[in-house]
Amino acid sequence: MLNIGWFSTGRGEGSRGLLQFIQEHIDRGLLDARIQFVFSNRDRGQATGSDQFFDLAGSYNLPLVTRSSARHRRSRSSAGLSWEELRPEYDRLVLEDLRDYRPDICVLAGYMLIVSGEMCRRFSLLNLHPALPDGPIGTWQSVTWELIRQRATRTGAMIHLATEELDRGPVVSYCTVPIVGKDFDQDWRELEGLDVAEVKESPGEDLPLFQKIRRAQYVREPYLILETLRAVADGRVSVGNGTVLDGQGNPVMSDGTPGLCLDGDIGRAMAEDGLG
Repeated sequence: MLNIGWFSTGRGEGSRGLLQFIQEHIDRGLLDARIQFVFSNRDRGQATGSDQFFDLAGSYNLPLVTRSSARHRRSRSSAGLSWEELRPEYDRLVLEDLRDYRPDICVLAGYMLIVSGEMCRRFSLLNLHPALPDGPIGTWQSVTWELIRQRATRTGAMIHLATEELDRGPVVSYCTVPIVGKDFDQDWRELEGLDVAEVKESPGEDLPLFQKIRRAQYVREPYLILETLRAVADGRVSVGNGTVLDGQGNPVMSDGTPGLCLDGDIGRAMAEDGLG
């Protein structure tokens, strides 16, 4: 059985949805795993969204550990240190909070902090990034605008090991999705001759193409997490000491691209859930 550590700020519906999605698949016997603990960098009472997230974790009887990063920062305000300087100190306190847990793998699911090197060395942390391994870095918003600027024909999402280098750790897995074809072509045509920088200002994120690209990624992201955890639980992928290996101990590659391509697994799982 795979022991999972779950890290999330728990800000809103998306964070709750990911936790619920994975836990329900565990409960249905579709993932041989258990969530060993849930950690949040907020305490109860700080925000409605995180309180709802804590209630959800409680409804599944999941051990919950919290330590407010905002309160830690305020408590150290007299030291005149930046958060970048305080982050290793905060993470050492978190590691002490989690000293009794021994997760096989950890998932960063809506965790709104960049983790320190010490945290990355202690845990194998899976981070979801809304782009392909060779795609843009940054937030999902910046990724989507860059795809539009490039007039890209496909996108996807990847899971990589969190490292001190943002969005560039070793790739564990990925999925692809086309963003051309009958559902997209008219929207691309409507952008011909327009300055993307001006479109970004208005209509901005209300642009139908922007919304369609994000939706194509978003619906697959929970399944990418699920199938990645299943690949680790089944031994198809081994993650540890900053490396990603296949069952034979070789670097994981799919058609020359780092990481395990999970398009087929995700397609089957979505079809089983009526989303094919």
